[in-house]
Amino acid sequence: MSDTRVFVGAIAAGLAVTGLAVYLYVQGTTSAVAAEDGPGPNLVIEVGGATSGKVVIDLLPEVAPKHVAQITELARTGAYDNVVFHRVIDGFMAQTGDVEHGKFGSDLELAGTGKSALPNLPAEFSNLSFQRGVVGMARSSKPDSANSQFFIMFASADHLNGEYTVVGHVIEGMDVVDSIKKGGFDQNGAVADPDRMVTVTVEE
Repeated sequence: MSDTRVFVGAIAAGLAVTGLAVYLYVQGTTSAVAAEDGPGPNLVIEVGGATSGKVVIDLLPEVAPKHVAQITELARTGAYDNVVFHRVIDGFMAQTGDVEHGKFGSDLELAGTGKSALPNLPAEFSNLSFQRGVVGMARSSKPDSANSQFFIMFASADHLNGEYTVVGHVIEGMDVVDSIKKGGFDQNGAVADPDRMVTVTVEE
């Protein structure tokens, strides 16, 4: 397994591998999301497990066209169906999208290290900030290594601004996101018996 594969599950270089240090960077508030539905497309996630419900993400192709194209292709082919939320850190974010090692019902020991068969993506950083409800792409320490994994912010985290690609924001179901099963502090958010994306579809 290459170094890139080892770190694909990281949201920020060092965050997923520094354990307790991840909590030192969490900032912001849990105020309500004010995002409005744009031209789309929208990613519709049916969440199942200990919590259930629908989450709708307004994707931003004008901000990150290559990333949005890849996410929508994976959703349309069913690649995201039954993928777990493998790393969920209370007050920070919920991460999912490991279509290789994160399928519900499989051995999840490597969840967070996998990617799709599609190529990695060049970074599409923007001036959009990582606020509550914003969706970003996970990557390794290399900026051009995002592939299929993404994360939804529980709260603001300004240290991510300009370092990770913003691909959308939650416009419906943030209460469902808030209820996703959390991982343990000593496990850097790794979740035992995690919730999952039962189905992921695209609405234009």
